[in-house]
Amino acid sequence: MRILMLGNSLTSANNLPRKLAELTGGEVVSHTRGGARLSEHRNPDTKLGERTQAALAHEKWDYVVLQEMSHGPITAPKSFFSSVENLCRQIREQGAVPILYATWAYQKNGAKLRAKGWDYDEMARKLSEAYHKAARENGALLADVGRRFYELSQTQDLYADDGIHPNERGSRLAAQTIAAAIQERKENLL
Repeated sequence: MRILMLGNSLTSANNLPRKLAELTGGEVVSHTRGGARLSEHRNPDTKLGERTQAALAHEKWDYVVLQEMSHGPITAPKSFFSSVENLCRQIREQGAVPILYATWAYQKNGAKLRAKGWDYDEMARKLSEAYHKAARENGALLADVGRRFYELSQTQDLYADDGIHPNERGSRLAAQTIAAAIQERKENLL
């Protein structure tokens, strides 16, 4: 099994691709750049986009994981939905299955959340709604890591010191959630 992960530092943090490879037994390749949006992965005129577009066109993948910039689904929804639609179409045309890696709200009561002037519950809800809608509209699998963070962050420390990125435990939770989405699909095909 070959998995391509498209995202940014939320995907590369704590070597999430390696964790996913260990859980699935697959080969996992990642294309990331800190702060990257899915629209950059679509754009062959950027270094990241050129690399991603070549990988989608010329390599065989079983699954392609899509992760948008942390607040992109909320602050740039038109770009988010358009990018997901375009990438999911490309992924399916190449015979692979798209997976949306739904991310989480910034840490509750954290400096970054306060600096943005956002409410934790509202950010979590809006991200969840956007990822669920995008998955439904594009027939993509959903790895709802954001929901898992929301459910567990009251009892577990899942955030790095910046209140945005995952710590080691948070990345392990992300890998487990993505692997579970893949496993569930495999079981449904039997």
